[in-house]
Amino acid sequence: MRTLKYIIAAILLIASVSPCLANEGKCREIAIREYPNDSRMQNYVYNKQVSAARYMATVTDQDVKSIALREYPEDFSMQKYVYDKQSSAKRYMASLTDSDVKNIALREYPHEYSMQKYVYDKQLSAKQYMASMLNGPAKQQAIRAYPYDYSMQKYIYDKLRRL
Repeated sequence: MRTLKYIIAAILLIASVSPCLANEGKCREIAIREYPNDSRMQNYVYNKQVSAARYMATVTDQDVKSIALREYPEDFSMQKYVYDKQSSAKRYMASLTDSDVKNIALREYPHEYSMQKYVYDKQLSAKQYMASMLNGPAKQQAIRAYPYDYSMQKYIYDKLRRL
């Protein structure tokens, strides 16, 4: 019975360590590919990749992790960068209050949080700009042309004002 416990523990240990070893091998390949003739830079890239691989093994948001893995399946440093950027944008999008503008961003990029953030910020700025403009024919025409896109309203409004 005791021997069986040791065997099971050894199997679990090997199973948990083997992905780490595989990642370290990939990290070495990335470093050699990026700097084939510079061992110092290989070591730097290797350490950076290993650190990022370990980080990615501990992340909790699987939705955001899948975005990072899809964008950079073979580069742990870029996965970490994308994960952090997307995670930050996801938290930002969850905190917003302007539902009209938020819905525009969600409709344009339903699975890309950093692009949602970009669109939201751009649309909100344009919405505030349009709200500050006097009601006139140029503003009314822009709103009629693009009732659900504040950025395009701003573009059309500015274009009509220049004529």
